[in-house]
Amino acid sequence: MKAKTEDLIYEALSTSLLMGQLQPGTQLVETRIANIFGVSRERVRKVLQRLGHERLIEVIAHRGAFVSDPSLSQAREIYEARRIIEGGVAARLAGRLTSAQIEQLRTHSGHEVKAIQHGDRALSIQLSSHFHHLLATFCANPFVTRELDELISRIVMLEAFFVAEPGVASQCACEEHRDIADALIDGDAARAVKAMHVHLSMIETRLQPEMFVRPAVDPDLVLKRAWEKVKK
Repeated sequence: MKAKTEDLIYEALSTSLLMGQLQPGTQLVETRIANIFGVSRERVRKVLQRLGHERLIEVIAHRGAFVSDPSLSQAREIYEARRIIEGGVAARLAGRLTSAQIEQLRTHSGHEVKAIQHGDRALSIQLSSHFHHLLATFCANPFVTRELDELISRIVMLEAFFVAEPGVASQCACEEHRDIADALIDGDAARAVKAMHVHLSMIETRLQPEMFVRPAVDPDLVLKRAWEKVKK
């Protein structure tokens, strides 16, 4: 029961973050969150540490946890790093996928389509990130997986604030994921690398030149709504 409660707290907080509903720099105070969710500070602290590890928030020693306040220049640097690493991943995997891995990609593609059809933005973002994580794990190199997961985690919050129409972006990304997967399955390394570079560059072009600031909403109200939703 304890683990389930912490998972629900994580879902409520991560969804609010991925939806860009919490303003950049907002402090996530343990006692206030604990009161909203009706749980102990210890449980909230564990979830905040998990979110910090995933780079969805910034946890600063002796100060607390804060919603990330990213910059566009950081996004540019991260996308460049991803093109370098993931281009190599695509080249490595082309023509080498097992039947089980191919089935995983096809199943994942189906999940992405359903999330878009249902208008589930937060799930679409998570699935989009997981596609890239899957490819990294297929390389069977823990260093590649760790480095790519770090970059993906950092970019998620950047997209939450710099992509004005994430629903459209997710739909385009889903189609681009299929192009990458098809090239990998066909064993066409050059096409796979090109599709990966085009995909990441296309996402980068969807970033707005300035942070897309949504109307300010009381963070307590945001979390109360998220908590009620995940408990249903």
